[in-house]
Parts: sequence; C-alpha cells; structure tokens
Amino acid sequence: MKEALVFGRTLPEAYHKALVELSENGEHSDCADWNTTQKELSLTFQVAEPLGEPMISKLFIGGPEELEQYRQEMLDGILDFEVEAGKWAYTYHARMEAQFPFIIEELKRNPSSRRAVLLIRDWQKDSASEDPACLQHIQYFIRNGKLDCVVMFRSNDACKATYMNAFALIMLQKRFADQLGVPVGTYSHRANSFHCYEKDFRMLDGYVRRIRTEDIEDLTFDYEDGWKDIMEDAQPAIAARVEELKQR
Repeated sequence: MKEALVFGRTLPEAYHKALVELSENGEHSDCADWNTTQKELSLTFQVAEPLGEPMISKLFIGGPEELEQYRQEMLDGILDFEVEAGKWAYTYHARMEAQFPFIIEELKRNPSSRRAVLLIRDWQKDSASEDPACLQHIQYFIRNGKLDCVVMFRSNDACKATYMNAFALIMLQKRFADQLGVPVGTYSHRANSFHCYEKDFRMLDGYVRRIRTEDIEDLTFDYEDGWKDIMEDAQPAIAARVEELKQR
C-alpha cells in the first residue's frame, strides 16, 4: 500500500491536502466487507496549529449542528446510553472516558512521559464484531511546552468521517491542554487505510476540484468568530433529540 505524509498549518489545509493526495495517488482495491471497491492509501496528516483559523472546512458531510453533536458524542458521551441499552456496540467516549484521568495524572507526574495513551480497541469485542472501532488509540506528549496529540485509525473514510473525527479529537486535545495548563501543540492524524468508497468517488472528485480551483477563504469558515456561536445555538435541539432517543 502506498504511504503519504502531508502537512498544513490549519486543520482545513491539512485535510484538503490529504483529500488531494488520496485522489491523485490512492490505489484501487477491493473492499469485500462492504461488497464494493475503494480508492485507498496509508496516510498521515499533521496540523501545526490545530486551533488556528480558519478551522472549519466546508468539505464534509453536515453542518454546525451535526459537528456540535459529534463533538458532544466524543467529549461528553451524549449517546453512550445506546451502548448501555445494547443498541450500539460501542462509542469512542464510552471506551475512553475511564482513561481520561490517567492522561492528566500521567502528564502531571512526568511531562516528558511517553505513556499517556488512550486505548480504544477492545480486542475481544472488536475481533468478533462486524463493526469494529476504527479509531485504535490516541497518544499525548508534552513537548516544547505544548500538548501534542497523535491519533491512529485502522480505517478512516476520507470524505464522510475524517474531518469530523479530527475536529472532535482536537477539541479533546484542547480540553486536556486546558486542564494541564499548557497550550495546544501539533495534531497528527494517522489512517492506516485512508479511503473513499466507490459510491463516493464523485464526492471526492468534487471536493478536489473545489480545492484546486477555489481560494481557501471560499472553502472555510472561522470557528471562534462564527461557527462556535452557531454550534452553541444548536445545543438545545441536540439535547431534545437525545432525550427523544432515550425514550424509545
């Protein structure tokens, strides 16, 4: 499998470069689990300033409400009850939450530690599941006085999942950095299989065409000065929807 490494100052810049890399250099392969084909490569993108503006890409499925709900799912576990009810096999938050204190305690104990790792994969459950967790682990480092984050996905849907995954994980990185009293450092996003399914090839082509022909200002929004307020305004609707799900 081909290997790729791309860099960007902001999240949209790095994410957009990753989409172009997949489009230009991804290899076609079978995807028997889903009875389709895909374009795929192994890819890591690194974001130098994860909170740098513009932080919001227009090139993902959803809008402010969907992004806010996903942020809450990842950081606060608003849909963990689906696991407890036996409807879902897992949520990332449900698998990570008990480990959150360890990250803070370990990095306070030893700021140069290489042991601050969140484990998401549950070998026993995932090996027997038709829908195993894609995110495998997250590691945090304090280097140069900042909190760096490195995540690893076994599989990552480039067009339909990657941006929202990265945004939420950067928000988690910020939460830990705030608790540790240090700035946010780099964010590195590794996908062993960074892919686009055949049914979404036109979506990938459309994204890449826009990246090549439009200015970055036309493909992004600021988070702090715009989308953050819109996302916060969506919170009551999200809470109502979650409550409705709990009643089913």
